[in-house]
Amino acid sequence: MPCLNKLPEITLAFWVMKICATTLGETAGDLLSMTLGLGYATSSVVLLAVFLATLTTQLAARRLHPLLFWTVILSTSTAGTTLSDYMDRTLGLGYATGALLLSALLALVLAVWRTVEGTVAMNAIHTRRAEIFYWGAILVSNTLGTALGDFLADDSGLGFSGGALLISSILAIVAALSRWTHWSRVALFWSAFVLTRPLGATLGDVLTKPQAHGGLDLGTAGASTVLLLVLAVLVLRVRR
Repeated sequence: MPCLNKLPEITLAFWVMKICATTLGETAGDLLSMTLGLGYATSSVVLLAVFLATLTTQLAARRLHPLLFWTVILSTSTAGTTLSDYMDRTLGLGYATGALLLSALLALVLAVWRTVEGTVAMNAIHTRRAEIFYWGAILVSNTLGTALGDFLADDSGLGFSGGALLISSILAIVAALSRWTHWSRVALFWSAFVLTRPLGATLGDVLTKPQAHGGLDLGTAGASTVLLLVLAVLVLRVRR
């Protein structure tokens, strides 16, 4: 079914909001599963239901609605946080194994999408089927990013700040390749899209964890409130 491209232009503002949304997804997911005590499984069910509800609204829309778009992004990020934690902690897979499995799943989604649609470019999403593939890839990539972020912060020995610095450095390289080389813009986009999620995960830990553990000790509720306000202001500015 042909449709208009309902996705925003890829600008610096897009990436700032993406990082903000993924960081908020980390803190909000932890707020539900740990601070409020719902647990990873229950939180995942609730947040997946929210994702499906927002996705249904997005698919039914006939044009880009920035507030709706970023609400769906936020729902994938929040659900991805609890899904990853359920896999890695409750099921006992561990961060490394979880990240490898999710990497394989993301590669499969992108491969099937490219086979069916002929491209995975963000500016070529003009059918309902391509849009569904797009949001499926985002949900998996945000779940993967949580596992990668937790692996860097906990298992690699880098800590929260070290993990954030490493991901920021890699993102800077991706940005440089996009600006000064002829590398595939599609591959660079998805690389950056995946990497901003573990950056958000580590930044979320920096904001919420106790100072004794290298964090700022804002708590999940405090950090989520601040990030939600920042994201809302950014979305409202883009809508003007």
